[in-house]
Amino acid sequence: MTRLSVNINKIATLRNSRGGNVPDLIQVAKDCERFGAEGITVHPRPDERHIRYADVHELKKVVRTEFNIEGYPSRDFMDLVFSAKADQVTLVPDPPEAITSSAGWDAKKNLGFLQEVVQAFKEKSIRTSIFMNPDVDQIEWAAKTNCDRIELYTEAYATQYSSNAEAAVLPYQKAANRAFELGLGLNAGHDLNLHNLAYFARNTKGLLEVSIGHALIADALYMGLENTIQLYLRELRHAAEL
Repeated sequence: MTRLSVNINKIATLRNSRGGNVPDLIQVAKDCERFGAEGITVHPRPDERHIRYADVHELKKVVRTEFNIEGYPSRDFMDLVFSAKADQVTLVPDPPEAITSSAGWDAKKNLGFLQEVVQAFKEKSIRTSIFMNPDVDQIEWAAKTNCDRIELYTEAYATQYSSNAEAAVLPYQKAANRAFELGLGLNAGHDLNLHNLAYFARNTKGLLEVSIGHALIADALYMGLENTIQLYLRELRHAAEL
């Protein structure tokens, strides 16, 4: 079954908006795992507007599943991932001021840079994933970086899903098939939710992991965190059973 990693950035955003330690980010991460999450994802940014670098070190002490750190591979970010000894790093091409991730890498244009970065993480035995659009040609270039996985950027799928689910998932099916042929592991994330998750997981070959934050935390406001995580896991189970 596809694994569920919960992105807890929004919890940090809420905490930082008021100051203090409410909600308690570390306790939320522990609770997510207790409620069934199979990974914790964070995306620290240079301005620390949600996840702080200090949070990463504190989370490393308590996360017992998979600790996935996303970000642009600046020197400071790489040093943070090295010191935290993350299980997985997900490389994104975001500029510092970006509100959220909005595109995958141009792996062809950035091949040399990505090869150097991936090699540095491999030397520390940290699994490396590269954030990619569902573009078969670009995925072939991503494979040349020697990364372990790619993470498909799923906003386009989520946007089109309600009007034409079959057309929405088609580029991702092609991308997933090519990734499988190239020996790349497959993750996915961005705007996946309770409505579109199962269809995506069922129709995307070799999907190992989804990282979900905004929709899951928003759902938890209405349904509670434990119930929400169980509902997302149920969708992934249904996808695996069909």
